Amino acid sequence: MATKETALPLPLSVQFECAEDEGSSPGENPTLGDVIAARFDRRDLIKGLLGCAAIAATVSPVALMVAEEARAQAASPGGARNTPSFNFAEVAAGSDERHHVAADHQAEILIRWGDPVLPGAPAFDPQNQTAAAQAQQFGYNNDFLGFAPINGNPEHGLLVANHEYTNEELMFPRLGRQDLQTVRFAGMTKAIAEIEMMAHGGSVIEVRREGGSWRVVPNSRFARRITAETPMQITGPAAGHAMMRTNEDPTGTRVRGMLNNCAGAMTPWGTWLTCEENINGYFWGKAEGPNAAALRRYGAPGNWYNWGQYFDRFDIAKEPNEINRFGWVVEIDPFDPQSTPKKRTALGRFKHEGAGNIVNRDGRFVVYSGDDERFDYVYKFVSAGTVNTADKAANRDLLDAGTLHVARFNADGTGTWLPLVQGQGPLVPETGFPDQATVLIHARLAADKLGATRMDRPEDVEANPKTNKVYVMLTNNARRKPEEVDAANPRADNKFGHIIEIDPDGGDHAATGFRWTILVRCGDPAIAAVGATFHPNTTRDGWFGMPDNCAIDNAGRLWVSTDGNSTGAT
Repeated sequence: MATKETALPLPLSVQFECAEDEGSSPGENPTLGDVIAARFDRRDLIKGLLGCAAIAATVSPVALMVAEEARAQAASPGGARNTPSFNFAEVAAGSDERHHVAADHQAEILIRWGDPVLPGAPAFDPQNQTAAAQAQQFGYNNDFLGFAPINGNPEHGLLVANHEYTNEELMFPRLGRQDLQTVRFAGMTKAIAEIEMMAHGGSVIEVRREGGSWRVVPNSRFARRITAETPMQITGPAAGHAMMRTNEDPTGTRVRGMLNNCAGAMTPWGTWLTCEENINGYFWGKAEGPNAAALRRYGAPGNWYNWGQYFDRFDIAKEPNEINRFGWVVEIDPFDPQSTPKKRTALGRFKHEGAGNIVNRDGRFVVYSGDDERFDYVYKFVSAGTVNTADKAANRDLLDAGTLHVARFNADGTGTWLPLVQGQGPLVPETGFPDQATVLIHARLAADKLGATRMDRPEDVEANPKTNKVYVMLTNNARRKPEEVDAANPRADNKFGHIIEIDPDGGDHAATGFRWTILVRCGDPAIAAVGATFHPNTTRDGWFGMPDNCAIDNAGRLWVSTDGNSTGAT
């Protein structure tokens, strides 16, 4: 995740850490996580460094057994074909202006900000940018990437990319950063704001591997740009609700654009799930009136952009409901550039980080997601219907009906998924939840009422189809105090985050019970006070901190990208 508040003059491939967001869960809810303090501005995607060997280097016995099995398989004649041993020289830990890759590996630029996406798109001219040109060009600040093969070909397919946010000080020559208190958007214009809006959203490009390198297929019929102005449909229980209606859309079923799209996922039926995260920053004004409490819980309005000066829909005072139409998981069909993206409200509204999914053994579809803010929650959605593997089109609206849950982690290593269902427990009209739409629109408030566990910035959550385990990336939390440490929070003042492993009861992802353990306590093991848990054989460059996104490969290995590897000395 990222915000403008930590923008630095770094390469476009660099992603940024979250700001000290205003929204936070109430302090009386239970806590979890190793108390983690510092914020870091870089997140370095570790390619090849944090494979099975790095994850297995923790003290977790399960992880060690998995690593030994993988090494044994790789050493066998058959295993070597399926499980690469990754025997290459380790990249030295560090952070500088260069892009480092392991020896005998190479990194190539596939596509850059401003490169043409749509047929006929103009060449990029940084001195003469326009909204019309940017709407046809590759957007800014990539986050999630997903690949959908064409006709099952692993070397030819569609690459989808999120464009999370913009940095005006890097995009526009001599403009400088605009959201500082000392500047307050003095150099901004409506034209610049419109370019920023067109640089958000996502891109679909066709790619093919030729001669050992990946290339963009020009003038592809699949090419598409999604922006902050792209028409979208609001679906599911919140569609049409009074809190979703605006002057422009009195039906509450149509919205323009998606914002701050961070992590995401691909579905088994070939669609792209892209997650709206820090939507609070795009809205302008003050938290006042009957919506003030809900706005504050979501950290809104953030005033990171001044779009509300030019467009009423981003001004809280003029359009108080527009913000409720953002913060959702959006489903897009990358194979149909004429299709309408759909905001799936059954999955709840919060700062979504990821949509890790798995087909449960009973055929239902389960989506895991973190609410990426300090002291917020881990969620899962269980569909009412089942996945039709024979007919992809039959899954078109599978995500519109089901049950959203939020996690409570108990100190004894057990946990419970609490259903966010109106009329159950405290989610009743008397507490501010008259219907299911309100529960989903104000999912954070509903989770507060249920007593969900306050986590240390839950980012990506992924399910491993090989083992049925679920992995939660918890990045850091500078605000958790030493007195909040308990049996499930073994470290105070830890700057480096941790990874939680969840084991669903009976291997059933629809079950409401689970067991959990801290798989990795991140940080530099050479500093005793950090309290990191890495195997003694871990090299001085092999440790990692601030886990962010993760992925499971075909062999069941967990890959982790991080927000940095600083020792925390500064």
